[in-house]
Amino acid sequence: MSESDPSDPLPLPFLPYGRQNVDEDDIAAVAEALRGDLLTTGPLVERFEESFAAKVGARFAVCCTSGTAGLHLSALAAGFGEGDVVIVPSVTFLATANAVRYVGAEVAFADVDPESGLLTPDTLEAAIAAIINSGGCPRGVIPVHLKGVPVDMAAIASIAEHHGLLVIEDAAHALGTTYGNGTCVVGANLHAAMTVFSTHPVKTLTTGEGGMVTTENEDLARSLRRFRSHGMEGDPLRWLEPESGMEAGAPLPWFYEMAEFGYNYRLPDINCALGLSQLAKLDYFLARRAELAAHYDRLLASLAPRVRRPKRAADCQPGWHIYAVQIDFTGAPTRAELMRRLRADGIGTQVHYIPVHTQPYYRRRYGEITLPGAVSFYRGTLSLPLFPAMTQADVERVVKRLVWHLN
Repeated sequence: MSESDPSDPLPLPFLPYGRQNVDEDDIAAVAEALRGDLLTTGPLVERFEESFAAKVGARFAVCCTSGTAGLHLSALAAGFGEGDVVIVPSVTFLATANAVRYVGAEVAFADVDPESGLLTPDTLEAAIAAIINSGGCPRGVIPVHLKGVPVDMAAIASIAEHHGLLVIEDAAHALGTTYGNGTCVVGANLHAAMTVFSTHPVKTLTTGEGGMVTTENEDLARSLRRFRSHGMEGDPLRWLEPESGMEAGAPLPWFYEMAEFGYNYRLPDINCALGLSQLAKLDYFLARRAELAAHYDRLLASLAPRVRRPKRAADCQPGWHIYAVQIDFTGAPTRAELMRRLRADGIGTQVHYIPVHTQPYYRRRYGEITLPGAVSFYRGTLSLPLFPAMTQADVERVVKRLVWHLN
């Protein structure tokens, strides 16, 4: 068919693939924080962390400047370094792998299920075997809950325990995701040492830009906070050289100690004010995303096998970040052409993600790697618009235009 359909009323509002949902109460919360005495390292940081931890059922939560910073902090707290190998699925954002390199460890890319894009027990086992056979030392694994759909964490954790791997969940897409028929909440760390979230504007909850790491381990939480702030330690009981900071048996009021290298990944109170306001609406955000995803499911059911809905296990409820379908692009139009046509119709789409093992940096470092599942998933994936302000009519518009251009 032709690229345009004269029966459609134009112009229509542009639908990006994702966007923030900021209301007047969010703006008021930030304005109130701006009128406060402390714009950073103030009381709203701790309040946001405590509220976030309670929401996901974690003992500790540590906020930071981005999801990438959260992954970096987690790799530092885990003690990953030179000589270690950490397994990362190839279908993810660059940050998951890059955080491993930040600390000097090496990345081993694992393949994924070609339909879901997720790390599986079999692909994890294959990656572990490849590392061991090459004389490497596997130390950790970072499973990624792509789109908000959870990895089979019980199986992943069992394999990791058998091989002595530390597990860090990349849940940048998965705030509010549950599995095990609602018995397991992503972020409660039932199957991981730490879980990392993103609060970027297109995510389910936003702080403008930011991230959060949850853990049940007090020592890990303390390490995360120390690495977040230049490696500074203000607790005299934890100083390596306490005599330097004491006078007449009491700690000097200004004294701190830096025993290890750290970074400035502190999230300001202004951002935390927005996060607290958004957190109060999280259940609504999740419900709206689930309703919209279910409407997509209904409308796309008849388009299989040309268009396939996101694959997920029956026992999970994704906290939908994106709604990514699989499309057979063997005929016209190509994916790029489809994206251009949809954009001309006022519909934004995106691709999540280019397999990281194919990036020039990693090809130069590790050579050519064959991961057919990752390549197959990438070849067909396309993320359709999904955000709380959308209506069911918007979903119908997206599907109508998608069908028009594919026929």
